[in-house]
Amino acid sequence: MLGYIKSLFEKKPPVKERPPYYSIVCPFCFSKFEPEEVVFRANHTKDNDDEFMLQEDRRLNDWRRKFHLSEVDVEAVIDPDTIPDDYKHYSHNVLIAVSDRYGETTKRRLCPNCHNELPISSGKVPSNIISIVGASQVGKSVYMTSLIHTLQQTTASNFNAACMPLSAEISQKYRQNYHEPIFERGSMLQSTNPNEQQEPFIFQFVFKDPEQAPLMLVFFDVAGEGMVERDYLDIYAAHIKNSSGILFLVDPLQIRTIRDRIHLNLGEEEGEFANRYDEPREVVISLFENFIAHQHNSKTDIPTAIVLTKSDMLQYLKEEDSEYIQPNSNVFRNVVHKGYLNQTEFQNINGEISRFIERVDRPFKDAIDVYFTNTAYFAVSALGTNPINKQVTNVINPIRVDEPFIWLLHQLDYVVRRDAT
Repeated sequence: MLGYIKSLFEKKPPVKERPPYYSIVCPFCFSKFEPEEVVFRANHTKDNDDEFMLQEDRRLNDWRRKFHLSEVDVEAVIDPDTIPDDYKHYSHNVLIAVSDRYGETTKRRLCPNCHNELPISSGKVPSNIISIVGASQVGKSVYMTSLIHTLQQTTASNFNAACMPLSAEISQKYRQNYHEPIFERGSMLQSTNPNEQQEPFIFQFVFKDPEQAPLMLVFFDVAGEGMVERDYLDIYAAHIKNSSGILFLVDPLQIRTIRDRIHLNLGEEEGEFANRYDEPREVVISLFENFIAHQHNSKTDIPTAIVLTKSDMLQYLKEEDSEYIQPNSNVFRNVVHKGYLNQTEFQNINGEISRFIERVDRPFKDAIDVYFTNTAYFAVSALGTNPINKQVTNVINPIRVDEPFIWLLHQLDYVVRRDAT
């Protein structure tokens, strides 16, 4: 009998069966639909055919106007319902191409709602979207840059994978507008403008094991000012709702208790500086109004990493402030997770930052506990040092920036969690 009971505990969980296809989340408008609902962009034009000449695409132009982009004339949209079954082409149970009446085949699949072109892998692999949210000045753009840099330089190798941009255009924009200014020139980025389009950065975390499906990563940097403006956040509610994971960034300087002490210890006057920061709880309220309130029981079960940014600033707390952060805190020590999420390190940082947030901003911690059912707490420093006059004079040395992402990988069943051996 004891042997039987022991065998029950030692039995491995059943392997999840791969579904025939996956629902698609558009990385541009973030609507969710099935692969059979896609439409196609014609691969040619015919000046003598009104249907196949260059024309206005109202859905695409509506989306472009929303983000202050110029309107364009494009090739015709082809509805697969108008195409005979013999002229439809499938791969892994996913409709990937159609041939029109001129015998031209197109593989340019479009979102049925905004008519932007979908990634090639859509429907074949999970559309896992990682949202980065937080108020203005928390450093979302800098963190995103440092995270992608770390994923490409170390994390991917540590998990037998590669992190690659989805297109050459994304690679070029990331390199020129984000990576080079920070990591090559040591210059800080300008604040994200809510009146300008913030195009999503789409990367794939591709595992070298062909049996392991790649993970689609869509980093969408919502301007912080918009996170507390209801009309602005309405645009992005679908993005957050259809996310597979959320990185919720919190700046220590958002928390008045800590902000006052840091500026006092640095010998700086706050002045109007404090007015640039929204309270973290205000972001939670905005998320609740625009998204969470419409979920079951007014809660969300999307895995959410609460990420304390600019953790290097906490070194300016003096010894008498040790009730908040000890000088030998895990916060100031980088950790590399290789092949799995180190459970000991994760539990240490999760417990320490959870207690820290509860101590310095109890209303925010209570709001998180009420509205989010699956959370963990982290501390990161995207640069490892505090910029002076928007310049980094020291060597950039990110601290624990990929740890929240690895936790999300674990939540999505891509990596395991265990104690270090």
